Amino acid sequence: MPLINTGLPRGRRAAWWPAIALALAATAACGSASTSTSAAAPAASSPAAASPSESMTETMVTIGNDCGMIPASGMGSMHGMSMDPVVTAASHNPLITTLAKEIGKAGLTATLNSARDITIFAPDNEAFAMLTAHAMSMMSGMDELARILKYHVVSGNITPAELASGMTLTTLEGSQLKTARMGATYEVNNAAVTCGNLHTANATIYIINAVLMPAH
Repeated sequence: MPLINTGLPRGRRAAWWPAIALALAATAACGSASTSTSAAAPAASSPAAASPSESMTETMVTIGNDCGMIPASGMGSMHGMSMDPVVTAASHNPLITTLAKEIGKAGLTATLNSARDITIFAPDNEAFAMLTAHAMSMMSGMDELARILKYHVVSGNITPAELASGMTLTTLEGSQLKTARMGATYEVNNAAVTCGNLHTANATIYIINAVLMPAH
């Protein structure tokens, strides 16, 4: 390392040199510490953007294990159903086409398609296929069929949270339905929701695995 010219006589340089060396060493140490601290300091973080799942409202979330059976596109898809009134939408959904036909037989298509803000608990095709001979005979008359189908319709767009709360719902038929949640399964009376919170132009649909029968 070259000697630093201090401007002092040579004899006095020897006396000053240790002090100068100490000062240089201290300056180097400070510079190193500053660099280390700067490197270790975390970068300023920007506010985290909310994920789509966090910003999604409850009205958009489906429930049930059978929702994957709904077509991804076309008139029977969730988007396609949202564009049609409820009975028309049901007629295109491959899980509940039988319900749409029964509604037509009962003369309720126009009534339900023109209704506003209703919820339908829609028995799937298999539920109708599993009906007993006695139940089928009850539904053979138009008036009784209409009564049974009206028992599946309530006023308002019911949310999954409301179903889970165990609320009691008054149906279009005049009787009541009891809702519940058992673990991950949502229930209406004795029926489980297999795919629910589907939206049509005028209604909310919960597909269920049984036909509900009002008391006589």
